[in-house]
Amino acid sequence: MPTRVHEFAWPDRVVIGTIGLPGARTFYLQVRAGAQIVSIALEKQQSALLAEKIDEILDQLITIDGNPFSIPTGTPVELVDNDPLEAPEEQFRTGAITLDWDPTTAQVVVEAYPLTDVDTDDDVEPLSEIVAEVPEMLLVRMPVGTARAFAKRTREIVDAGRPMCPLCGYPIDADGHTCTLPEV
Repeated sequence: MPTRVHEFAWPDRVVIGTIGLPGARTFYLQVRAGAQIVSIALEKQQSALLAEKIDEILDQLITIDGNPFSIPTGTPVELVDNDPLEAPEEQFRTGAITLDWDPTTAQVVVEAYPLTDVDTDDDVEPLSEIVAEVPEMLLVRMPVGTARAFAKRTREIVDAGRPMCPLCGYPIDADGHTCTLPEV
C-alpha cells in the first residue's frame, strides 16, 4: 500500500494548538498552505520535545562561522502567530516524529507518522518495516524564522496547562487538588 504523504514545502502556517481545557486538552500540529490544511493529534510531551529539539538545531546552526543560514536568535516579530487553530479535523494520531535539517533550502524538516499497533510476538517487524507500511505521513519543511516562531508558540502552549503543586509537584485540577506528599 503506497504511503499518502501530506507534504508542505513552504507552509503559510504551521502551529501547535489545543482543543479543550487544561488537564483534558488535545494537542494538534496544524499545517496550512493555501486551501490545504492538515491537523494531526499528538501528545503534550511530543509537542514539548519537538519545540526543544527545533531550538537545539537552530542554536547549533547559529554557531557556524558567519551564520550562513541567517538563523534568528529569537522569534521574528512578523512571524508570531497567536491565532487559534482552524477547526482541526484529526488526520491521524502521531506515533513517531523525525526531525532533520536541509542545508540546501535552509529549512527544518519534520516528518510525523501515525501511531501503529505493533504485535508483541517474537515475529515483531523492525521499525523500518513498520514505517514503510504506514498508510500516511506528514512532511513539513519550515524556514528558520518560521521554525523559531513555531518552537516559541509551542513552549507557550505547553506551559499554559494546569499549574503544578509546589508541595507534591503534581498538576492542580480546576476542581481542586488532593496533595500527596512524597514519603521521606
